[in-house]
Amino acid sequence: MKRRIRIDFCDFWRYLDKHDNYFYNLLKERFEVVVCDRPDFLIYSNNGHVHRHFNCVKVFYTHEPTPPNFNECDYAFTSFFIDDPRHIRMPWYAVLYDSPAPLIKGPDFPPPQHLLAEKTKFCSYVVSNHSRRRNRNRLEIFEKLSKYKRVESGGRFLNNIGGPILNGFEGKIDFMRSCKFHIAFENASLPGYTSEKLPQALMARTLPIYWGNPRVAEEFNPRSFINAADFPDLDALVEHIIQLDKDDARYLPYLAQPALPDNKPTQWFDHRRVLDRFEQIFDSTAPSVSAVRRGRRLFSFGRWMLVKRHDLS
Repeated sequence: MKRRIRIDFCDFWRYLDKHDNYFYNLLKERFEVVVCDRPDFLIYSNNGHVHRHFNCVKVFYTHEPTPPNFNECDYAFTSFFIDDPRHIRMPWYAVLYDSPAPLIKGPDFPPPQHLLAEKTKFCSYVVSNHSRRRNRNRLEIFEKLSKYKRVESGGRFLNNIGGPILNGFEGKIDFMRSCKFHIAFENASLPGYTSEKLPQALMARTLPIYWGNPRVAEEFNPRSFINAADFPDLDALVEHIIQLDKDDARYLPYLAQPALPDNKPTQWFDHRRVLDRFEQIFDSTAPSVSAVRRGRRLFSFGRWMLVKRHDLS
């Protein structure tokens, strides 16, 4: 008989289904999961303050470049490399894709020449939310490459293909597949912060132009993409891309490479490690952060106090 676990979710994106999401589906493999409004364990994200109204054990999760606040949560799951027993690394792409199979180079992997023959366009770019303060280099690389050849922009920002691409992640991968290169710049350059941008470009069998996680080579084969960090500036990066575009003999070796180191799944795709950590969390008898704060009779007032507990998202 499975152990019964009472949980709840809050402060996620609004379309989160509490009975059909990564955590619920994973946990029910080993536990009887009961979603209720008086939980023993709360899993919350960084899109609100409803979590402050809960006094149970709190587990923080985010796929954004937002570090955990261990004054508010007991445990955290993020993409960062954090040396803390309360934290486990869980990059967003490993949540999105249950299996690393699309990134494995199997016996049916097309030859590089066949992949190149499918490339009818130069480069793709998919950005919908742009911040001039945070994402200036992502705009600059688009502008510099556009001076050389047309860059297909399929997001809402700087769209030049008649409207944003449709069909979610699958539509994005199909869009990238016809291009030789894809601009895969993260929102931030932080150790461990690897979003879906690089792996999706690798799944599309295009050549990603990457900027972001300085430790990305621990997750993906550095010979399968162009890392902006290997160049002194964007001008040098653009010059390298132009040379590859003009010389198939230099371009094709990138497409021949497997996406993952040694063509094997990394530990980040092993969901058993996440389940094992949850088992440790559920077994722990340590007082929760909320209980400790109540014991100290701490009280602070902020705008979050106006958030109703039933306003779960």
